[in-house]
Amino acid sequence: MRLLLAEDDIDLAETLAEALMEQRYVVDVVNNGEAGWYQVKLLAYDLLLLDVMLPELDGIALCQRLRSHGYTMPIILLTARDTSTDKIAGLDAGADDYIVKPVDLQELFARIRALFRRGNVVTGPILEWGKVRLNPSTYEVSYDEEPVQLTPKEYALLELLLRNGRRILSRSAIIEHIWSLESPPEEHTVKVHIRSLRQKLKAVGAVEDLIETVHSMGYRLRHPSKVG
Repeated sequence: MRLLLAEDDIDLAETLAEALMEQRYVVDVVNNGEAGWYQVKLLAYDLLLLDVMLPELDGIALCQRLRSHGYTMPIILLTARDTSTDKIAGLDAGADDYIVKPVDLQELFARIRALFRRGNVVTGPILEWGKVRLNPSTYEVSYDEEPVQLTPKEYALLELLLRNGRRILSRSAIIEHIWSLESPPEEHTVKVHIRSLRQKLKAVGAVEDLIETVHSMGYRLRHPSKVG
């Protein structure tokens, strides 16, 4: 899931982005409303977190613009003012929910999950490929019922591969899907994570080439009939 956080308080933005990434979301951060508008036109986001008091274009105005242009992704407004007037203005602008600062992280996570459920932007059913099993709702991975402990990036990489199956994913496509725009790694980093993921799966009994390297093109999963 890819989220856009529009927040001009640098410290708060860093704190929220780090916390959300620990929840296995990919998070892009902008510090003004116009930059947020540009990002939404550039990439597909599953949910937006917009500070009400953004410079250049405030969160409520950005929300109104997005809705008027047909964008339907869930939007949560972040506001420092816990007044009914502000809440009504935000909801009337098309926001789905609001969080009052200082932000309670557990409440924020719960609000996000609730919006995904309500809007049918769900994580989807359990993903399986041979004996590999990944549960997007609990972030649990197993092979032949043996738990596999993965880092957040390894988990995101495996989920992406499972959702694409035999479709070849280039390194650049992988980076675009599971890293934020602010800190894209070198393509070699993908190779490192692939190697680590292969080793962890092999340690619990998976075939070494469960994740195939397609020369000069990228990676895909080995045909399910050959992985057990």
